Amino acid sequence: MRGLVTKSTGSWYQVVDEQGNRYECRIKGKFRTHGIKSTNPVAVGDWVDFELEPGQQNGLITELEPRKNYIIRKSVNLSKQTQIIGANLDQALLVVTLASPPTSTGFIDRFLVTAEAYSIPAVLIFNKLDLFSEEGLEVLAEYMAIYENLGYPCYAVSALEGDHIEELRDLLTDKISLVSGHSGVGKSTLVNAIVPGMALKTGEISDWSDKGKHTTTFAEMIDLPFGGKLIDTPGIRELGIVDIEKQELSHFFPEMRALLNQCKFHNCRHINEPGCAVLTAVEEGEIEPSRYESYISIYNNENNRN
Repeated sequence: MRGLVTKSTGSWYQVVDEQGNRYECRIKGKFRTHGIKSTNPVAVGDWVDFELEPGQQNGLITELEPRKNYIIRKSVNLSKQTQIIGANLDQALLVVTLASPPTSTGFIDRFLVTAEAYSIPAVLIFNKLDLFSEEGLEVLAEYMAIYENLGYPCYAVSALEGDHIEELRDLLTDKISLVSGHSGVGKSTLVNAIVPGMALKTGEISDWSDKGKHTTTFAEMIDLPFGGKLIDTPGIRELGIVDIEKQELSHFFPEMRALLNQCKFHNCRHINEPGCAVLTAVEEGEIEPSRYESYISIYNNENNRN
C-alpha cells in the first residue's frame, strides 16, 4: 500500500493511505535512505510503501519514494547528528520574534540558506506584533526590508491577537508548508490562530533564559480546512548547516549569487581576495553587513544558537 507519513514520534510513524485510513507503522529491518545519514530515515511529508503486519492493524514501512526536496538540520552538539524535519514541501515558513525570545539574523540566514540549498521557497513570519512599541515597529520594518529586498516574502502578525492571520491562510491554501522556528516564538499559538479548534499545546517563556520551553515534541502534518497541509515541527534551539560545500555557499545568498561572475577569480571565497565583487558590494552598502557576517560565520562553521 502507498501512504503519506503525517506524524513521526521517533520509532513509530503515522501513515495515511490514499483512502484516508490511518495506520501506526514501524520501519522494516535495517531501513536506510540512500546517500542521507540522519537520525530519522523517514520524515513527515514522505510518501512510502507499507504493508500490514499479519493479523495486525499496525504496518511496516518497506520503501521510501524519492523526495522532491526536504529540510534538514544538524545539531551543533558533539553528536553532530542530522535530522530531516520535513519532506516534499511547497514552502517553508520560519516564525521569528525580535524579542521574547529574540531571533538573530544569523539564525534566520542559516534557515534561508538551507531552504535555498534544497530549492524550497522560504517565507518569514514576524510574530508578536502586539508586543511592539513605536520604536520596535521601526526596527521591525528595518528587519523586514532586509529580506523583502532579497525576494523573501515577510509577514508581520500577532498570533495572540489574530492580526493579519487571514493573510497567512491565503499563503497556506492548497500548499504543503512547513513551519519552524525557535521554541517560544509562538508557532503553536500561530497554528491555533490559523486553524481554530486545533488546541495545540502552548508554553510560557522561561524567565531565566528568555528562551521558549519546548511544547511541540514531534513533527506532525495538519490538514488545513481551507485546503493544504501544514507540518508543525519542534522548536529549534540551534541550526547547523548540512551538506553545503564552502565553495558553493555564496550560491545560496541571492545577493551574492547575482555578483559571482563579476569577481576577478572564478574560485573567489569572498573573504580577502582582490577584485572581489561581493566585498565591494559590502563596502558600498549594497549587501547588508549582517548577511555578510552570516556568510562568514557559516563559512567558518561557527555555531548559531540564537
